[in-house]
Amino acid sequence: MTMVTVAAIRSEPDYERALERIEEIFDAAPGSEEADELDILATLIEKYEAANYSVEPPTPVEAIQFRMEQQNLTARDLMPILGSRTRVSEILNGSRSLTLDMIRALNTHLGIPAETLIQEADEPSECTQRITAQVERILKGWNVLKAGEGFKDLMQNAFGARPAFAALRKSRTDRTNAKNDQGATQAWCAAAVLLSREVEVEGSFNREALANAMPKIADLSAVHDGMEQLQGTLSALGIAFVTLPHLPRTYLDGASVLREDGVPVVALSLRHDKADTFWFTLMHELAHVLKHLGQGQTAIVDDLELSSSNAIEREADRIAQNTLIPDSLWRRQDTGEFFSKKDLERLAADAKRDPAIIAGRWRMENKDYRRFSSYLGHRTVQKRFPDWQARKQKIA
Repeated sequence: MTMVTVAAIRSEPDYERALERIEEIFDAAPGSEEADELDILATLIEKYEAANYSVEPPTPVEAIQFRMEQQNLTARDLMPILGSRTRVSEILNGSRSLTLDMIRALNTHLGIPAETLIQEADEPSECTQRITAQVERILKGWNVLKAGEGFKDLMQNAFGARPAFAALRKSRTDRTNAKNDQGATQAWCAAAVLLSREVEVEGSFNREALANAMPKIADLSAVHDGMEQLQGTLSALGIAFVTLPHLPRTYLDGASVLREDGVPVVALSLRHDKADTFWFTLMHELAHVLKHLGQGQTAIVDDLELSSSNAIEREADRIAQNTLIPDSLWRRQDTGEFFSKKDLERLAADAKRDPAIIAGRWRMENKDYRRFSSYLGHRTVQKRFPDWQARKQKIA
């Protein structure tokens, strides 16, 4: 029996290296040395996170929104509990605090714990402040924070007159990892907004134009420099496209954020350096821009490793999947157990898509993550984005 040697995790650099190694061996075959290494690393990472980070509890607004989604309630349904339509709106957008009577009513009628409702929602927790101090150094390296500025300055610079912490509360869906530090996630979104201002946006955003362009954007997956063409293509559609590494204590693949000037920002973390993940995440965020951003949503943050029962997430998944490979084309091919490499390559050619997209969908639908691994485009994405690489170096 071969002994697997894995280094202990004692620092943030050790932690980051362990996460990167897990990414490399995630598809390890059961029973292999790499599979054993994967198990050991997962245990060490969990132990390190438990010792160094705590999960921030939901804010009162997040707790209310979660219960609304659970019980399929609308803002109108809250009026008997909280008062007028205006008051409900102010509470949900974070501009009004809950009174003691409101807390009692929400606890009685919606069963939300009183201890969740009475916390001060407009200030970050002590945990968030500690994590934010850690990421400030990185953000200053990215030149989105100046000397002497802190987390609140970052939020003010990015979101202006909108309430700094309320601005991103609606970003949380059941596709936001529960281990995410909310302050670090907000900081990442704010950084994406500030970095997007360095991107020249030539067109004016129009939903119909985006809907018509999405299949053409998916076509770029089969072009050798398709990723490099994205920023210009999206700029012509009035969308700012940025890539920036995820921050410590964030587990996210991408986000769509609405700037104060009305320009949608699509930001990708590229944390999974695979072509299939890249194209699906991109189309998923574009689907949010098309259907959801600005429709009561300031920002939508996604960890696409998580499944979702949220209506907007299911719709974005469906649009992304059908845009990348039209269902009619997928159903023409027997994509079951006997789907071969030749079948995969033929379908990719017919769809005019990167074979990675075909492989990724087949693996997901058939729940078989051992086959077609060589088609996924491992280590082919991050190196295509010089700005991402430069920002990654500032984290090390």
